[in-house]
Amino acid sequence: MDPRDTIFLCLMLCLSQKIQAQEGEFPVPLITATPGSVIPWNESVKILCWGTPESYLYQQEILGNSTFEVVKKKLGFQKKAEFLTEHMNPNTAGCYQCQYRKQDHWLEHSKASELVVTGFYNKPFFSVDQGVVVMLGKNISLQCSSAHIPFDRFSLIKEGGATLSQNQNGRHQGNFTLGPVNQSFSGNYRCYGWYSGSRYVWSAPMMPWGLWSQSLQKVWLKISICLEFISKTRYPHILLGKDYIVL
Repeated sequence: MDPRDTIFLCLMLCLSQKIQAQEGEFPVPLITATPGSVIPWNESVKILCWGTPESYLYQQEILGNSTFEVVKKKLGFQKKAEFLTEHMNPNTAGCYQCQYRKQDHWLEHSKASELVVTGFYNKPFFSVDQGVVVMLGKNISLQCSSAHIPFDRFSLIKEGGATLSQNQNGRHQGNFTLGPVNQSFSGNYRCYGWYSGSRYVWSAPMMPWGLWSQSLQKVWLKISICLEFISKTRYPHILLGKDYIVL
């Protein structure tokens, strides 16, 4: 082999390795939504696509019939791109992804992120088989139902937490079981109804329902403190013991 050919081949291999190393430094983009992924009708939402400072072009895509379609593009060297939707509606709800461009090619897509609009239907009804205070380690059953709208899906959302979805049971009702309950279950919950054929368009939410998990010792302590105050102020004939109350 001609020495010049050998030098040229070595240069090409080195350049290829350098390009591959540089590409490895660029992470897969991350897509997030602010203030969240469940947005009331006509309110605004901001979709963020996180890349690197070397990214000079970002694009936002939404899933159409079977493929993703470009919705918006944003030019400029920046670590993240913001895509604002000012008025959320059924046309802007859906499954989104994003990607960014560096040098002369696009990086791979982010994971898909679902954006839901609420308030399209009347809110469902909500019932629970226990009170708002639940003992640690126990299960709690909740029902979300609609008497007049034949929803075939229901979703239960903990504010700032996960979403649970259930099929209806033939009576326009979704049944949810939470547990075994621990401290992380405490918080406010909302229930929504929707149709499987239009998964990104939900009903208005029911009023938030609060769940508070407590150990038996904490509940007894609160009861004891309350009764002790009552016994010392208005009913001195009440006797309190560690494991009993005498009236």
